[in-house]
Amino acid sequence: MVLDEPLEGDEVITKDGSTFLIDKILLERVQPVKVDFTDTDGGAGYIITSSLSAGGGCGGGSCSC
Repeated sequence: MVLDEPLEGDEVITKDGSTFLIDKILLERVQPVKVDFTDTDGGAGYIITSSLSAGGGCGGGSCSC
């Protein structure tokens, strides 16, 4: 997950005041995609899961960034 500007091939999704960009071709491969925000005593961050989720940690489809 990075800060970026939308490109021509991006899908732009706005939810609860946050805007997310994802390449349309990638979105077709990984949907459904779920983005949650968590804020606990241990820290805060996003949890991203998709149809490619195969366990925890970045690169496995679920990333707490």
